[in-house]
Amino acid sequence: MPVRLSFSELKEFLDQKQEEFNNPHFIEKDPISIPHQFTKKEDIEIAGFLTSVISWGNRASIVKDGNKLMGMMDCSPFAFILHATKSDLRPFKSFYHRTFNGDDCTFFLRSLTNIYRNHGGLEKCFLGINEQGARVVISNFRKLFFETHHLKRSEKHISDPLKGSSAKRLLMFLRWMVRNDSGGVDFGIWDQIHPSNLICPLDIHVGNVARKLGLLKRKSNDWQAAEELTVNLRRFDPNDPVKYDFALFGLGIFEKF
Repeated sequence: MPVRLSFSELKEFLDQKQEEFNNPHFIEKDPISIPHQFTKKEDIEIAGFLTSVISWGNRASIVKDGNKLMGMMDCSPFAFILHATKSDLRPFKSFYHRTFNGDDCTFFLRSLTNIYRNHGGLEKCFLGINEQGARVVISNFRKLFFETHHLKRSEKHISDPLKGSSAKRLLMFLRWMVRNDSGGVDFGIWDQIHPSNLICPLDIHVGNVARKLGLLKRKSNDWQAAEELTVNLRRFDPNDPVKYDFALFGLGIFEKF
């Protein structure tokens, strides 16, 4: 049954929970701990992107495999991406996380090389969000990412919101890169994209809590639901609606709300 709260009561509750979970204590056991190992912008965004790609399943397993992947790149992802040879990529054939296997991994590294050498890097690929919206820009990024030779199976690891997917992992990655506050969790290193244009990452935990709080009516956790949730979150903070991802996710994961 939905929890009945007035607008002001719900805003106060969400603000309180957002502050509670948006702090450095959140980082240690979360996938975002992987890019937090780095200080160079390109290292952060590459580590963040690759970690977001494998961010499904058990959080401890994600962190473990994310750390393994960084170690295989000598803990210098940007330098590795720019200079890796075919022989350097060979060990990645043995990497896997759930259905993300060695073929996927080596392709993703090669595609990132293409993006940094020929397309100005990851940030530049997403700069149209302010004007075109996240849905179109993510879909365009997906086309660009798969412009180099790849196995068809690798395409399932980047969702297309134009086909209805919630694109949860890419939206989470964008939150990491774009949001900049005093919480110490998100990085805010992409300052040309405004947080008001982000869409809230939607997984089963966030969706369940949002429905219980009356913030989401749609039953499917798809792109339309992510947009519906974000529209409602903008009522509480039009400039930074996605900060409430901390509240919804924390309530679902840590408090079993």
